[in-house]
Amino acid sequence: MYDIKWIRENATLFDDGRSRRGLEPLSGRLIALDDTRKSAISGLQAAQERRNGASKEIGQAMAAKDAARADVLKAEVAELKTRMSELEAQEKAAVEALNTALAEIPNTPHADVPLGKDEHDNVEVRREGVAPSFAAGFVPKEHFEIGEALGLMDFEAASRMSGARFVVLKGALARMERALMQFMLDLHTEQNGYTEVNPPLLVRDDAMFGTAQLPKFRDDQFRAADDFWLIPTAEVSLTNLVREQILDESALPLRVTAGTPCFRLEAGSAGRDTRGMIRQHQFTKVELVSITKPEDSLAEHERMTKCAEEVLKRLGLHYRLMLLCSGDMGFASQRTYDLEVWLPGQKEGDTQGRFREISSCSVCGDFQARRMNARYRSAHDKTPRFVHTLNGSGIAVGRALVAVLENYQNADGSVTVPDALRPYMGGLTTITKA
Repeated sequence: MYDIKWIRENATLFDDGRSRRGLEPLSGRLIALDDTRKSAISGLQAAQERRNGASKEIGQAMAAKDAARADVLKAEVAELKTRMSELEAQEKAAVEALNTALAEIPNTPHADVPLGKDEHDNVEVRREGVAPSFAAGFVPKEHFEIGEALGLMDFEAASRMSGARFVVLKGALARMERALMQFMLDLHTEQNGYTEVNPPLLVRDDAMFGTAQLPKFRDDQFRAADDFWLIPTAEVSLTNLVREQILDESALPLRVTAGTPCFRLEAGSAGRDTRGMIRQHQFTKVELVSITKPEDSLAEHERMTKCAEEVLKRLGLHYRLMLLCSGDMGFASQRTYDLEVWLPGQKEGDTQGRFREISSCSVCGDFQARRMNARYRSAHDKTPRFVHTLNGSGIAVGRALVAVLENYQNADGSVTVPDALRPYMGGLTTITKA
């Protein structure tokens, strides 16, 4: 969220940032709203000062037994009270209009973010690993074909109880999903320096506003009750750990992780990925969140992305690293890397196999911190500064399961368990039909 004072002082820079996202200039409208607010405040202050003066004059007129003068002043005070009530309403309306407008503005892209409109303009940074090879004549299947043939993935049962975009996992696949989450959490806490957190899955409006799910993405969220939302990602809970706090500089960087269920309405994805586990209303994800000083956030972004990459490397999965263009970044992001994993069972046009997103790592600058009022105090500066926030998937567990099934499938319908997961699978090396 932006500071209107900064926009006033950097109007051209602000509008240039909007143009990089393909948006119209907005500084003029915002400044006009702020002018309305300032005018109401100025008028209110003037009315208050005159009311105080008139009240004093009434006392003086009464002492001088000037009843006529006192009556005139009393009438003026009554009129000023009415005027002040109107000005207070104007100020409140102006503040609400300005805050609403500011809350709906996306973050400004970092200078090194490539310009572009959508995912077709994203830039591939590098590829890692090797795509699996299969026996001649064998066409790799999609994950849902594999899971259903194994008798361990049931979309029909899920649909009967919950509708579309849900799944029931059974037996070895249920255990593999649990194994993937445990493996990721162990890696991030034992080797990557993150502290595991078990956060609330229900949060209030303020928390959703803090990480910018509200108001922009209200239609994508599950409302649980009048006062609660189901989290769409543990980013919400983990980032809000520092809301309304002034941290000591020595506490930074703060790195936390959580493995949680996540819930999304997927309102904007009608007709997309309707089969399988790629896009569901309920899914499991391991989230990474970092809170840093401003000067450290870009380096932390590189570090966080490498932590997510390490998961894919240890699972032996082929993937590519993408730098998202300005038109494809998330609302709160300044700069985003996507990790896209190779899925040999999926098709893109007539081509067998395609890359799909499995992790997204973003640096948000002070955008979320301003919405949460999250700050830190330096030993050399008495004035608190806003922290910088980062978040990333470390990684999406359901999509990791999809990737393992498709990359480790065998021609006989079985699935080989990756070495990294075997300690979490009771030593099981192969998943066969139930």
